[in-house]
Amino acid sequence: MKHVSNTDPALPIVNIAAYRFAPLQELQSLRTELLAFCSAHHLRGTILLSTEGINLFVAGDDAAIESLLTRLRAIPGLEPLTAKYSYTATQPFRRMLVRIKREIIAFGVPGIDPAQRTSPKIAPSQLKAWLDEGRQITLLDTRNDYEVKLGTFENALPAGVDHFRDFPAAVAKLPEKLKDETIVMFCTGGIRCEKAGPYMESQGFRHVLQLDGGILKYFEECGGAHYRGDCFVFDQRVGVDPSLHMSDAAQCFNCLSPLTAEEQRDPRYVPGQSCPWCYRTDQEQAAERLQSRNRAIQAAMDPLPGSVPADIFRPLRVPQECDGLTVLQTFTRLLAHRSVHYWAEECLAGNILNSEHQRLDADAPVRAGDHLLHRHPQMIEPDVARDVTVLYEDEALVVLNKPAPLPMHAGGRFTRNTLQQLLDTVYRPQKLKPAHRLDANTTGLVIAARNRHFAGRLQTAFAEGRVSKTYLVRVQGHPSQDEFRCDAPIGREPGASGTREVDERDGAEATTLFTVLERSADGTSLLEAKPLTGRTNQIRIHCAFLGFAVVGDAAYGADDTLPRLTKNIDEPPLCLHAWQIEFSHPANGERVSFIAPPPDWAKR
Repeated sequence: MKHVSNTDPALPIVNIAAYRFAPLQELQSLRTELLAFCSAHHLRGTILLSTEGINLFVAGDDAAIESLLTRLRAIPGLEPLTAKYSYTATQPFRRMLVRIKREIIAFGVPGIDPAQRTSPKIAPSQLKAWLDEGRQITLLDTRNDYEVKLGTFENALPAGVDHFRDFPAAVAKLPEKLKDETIVMFCTGGIRCEKAGPYMESQGFRHVLQLDGGILKYFEECGGAHYRGDCFVFDQRVGVDPSLHMSDAAQCFNCLSPLTAEEQRDPRYVPGQSCPWCYRTDQEQAAERLQSRNRAIQAAMDPLPGSVPADIFRPLRVPQECDGLTVLQTFTRLLAHRSVHYWAEECLAGNILNSEHQRLDADAPVRAGDHLLHRHPQMIEPDVARDVTVLYEDEALVVLNKPAPLPMHAGGRFTRNTLQQLLDTVYRPQKLKPAHRLDANTTGLVIAARNRHFAGRLQTAFAEGRVSKTYLVRVQGHPSQDEFRCDAPIGREPGASGTREVDERDGAEATTLFTVLERSADGTSLLEAKPLTGRTNQIRIHCAFLGFAVVGDAAYGADDTLPRLTKNIDEPPLCLHAWQIEFSHPANGERVSFIAPPPDWAKR
């Protein structure tokens, strides 16, 4: 079709869309030449080059556009190149791009070569005639959903895709009966149908036609008959109407959805921020952030960091009492749970280092304040529970539901498989600071602060008893009273096994309130426990002292009566859950409360 020169002074910019499937060679030199040509002629837009052909959207003055088409038609294989024209008052493109791509329209299905064969085409005038007479056909819109939203043919069936690469999956969902019916597929300019048609034929669709030149050529020849709305275009015009003039459509900066004039009047449309399709309330945005954060946590826990062999370095600072001693004497004195022979062997193996990771001999002298390292070569840590969940977060707090078993901090056999390591990874560069501690085998609420300032306020509130905590605990036996308390003081220092005991003479004051929620037929009871003080292992010690040891708490006298929570974990599950917590928010002082869903053993 011969182009008639533009004579409208109000619309001086000529816009062309064109494509041609043809084998092209020497793409790099062609790219360089075309980029220079377009720059010299003040053209803007995009030209895609591939070994399978060319696809372009370019705008400029009439003479420059015709010069470009003349140059392109001189390339072997592009002689029949035709273009679709439209006109605008201003340049719709910001710059000129010439890119080399694997495909001029991304599809990703091997064996589809429109230069060799494509589906039969139907002229726009013929399609209009069929629609005028009401012929039984299926109009299949192969474009993306956001394009369809701006406008499409009456009664057209959208493919239902977010990207053309999704088209094969969409075809698999089409009704089987369509394979014997006449299908007329269409897109913006026809290029997608060149690949979509042969693919549908390969999947058993017997009568597939493609609209020659797409919607734009239909507009050019037939206007807006049987079409509703505008046609989405991939430039600053956003959409063109059936007269091929720029429509009043806009595009959301955030979600890229095209917007009609009515949608632009919606109060949820804020240019550069949101539109009716992507607007979210504060609560919805917070929920989406939590979902994203929890996905990041699960990714950080799979695989577990400690499941990968790695050298682990345990630090030791030399105290004044060891000033002048040897390395062997220092480790033997400070870590007496290991024998002299063990530490001598570690020195020989090169596992005792200084702060610069240099090997130290057993008889090397040390000075007070020195930082030494004990290396554990290629260590693999025991398995831990992975289902950490963030329940809430804001500018000051992060509230977590900790599973069990999972230690909060490094120690013993654990360095990387810890809650702190997980938080450091997910929240980097922030370094969250838990305001309190739960035992590795205790589940439930953990409150962490985002910085030292808020952490200090929270830790002070915990220390001063201004935080209300409620635990769920399953114990062995049936208490006779529905409500009771324990005021037994707890020893200030751990015993040889690391546990603490009731110390009536020198122990620290400790008070726990208990309420029986359920007495079970299996001989256990579900209690609500409220510690009014915050001693280490307080609830576990008080339960054992009263004769109702926590189920799974072998350290304080319970039998191992329940199956283990996780494979490859040495300890049985501890039926103790940090259920509810209430405190003053460290940022604004408002009273806030949180609840962690109870585990299965705590459900009534």
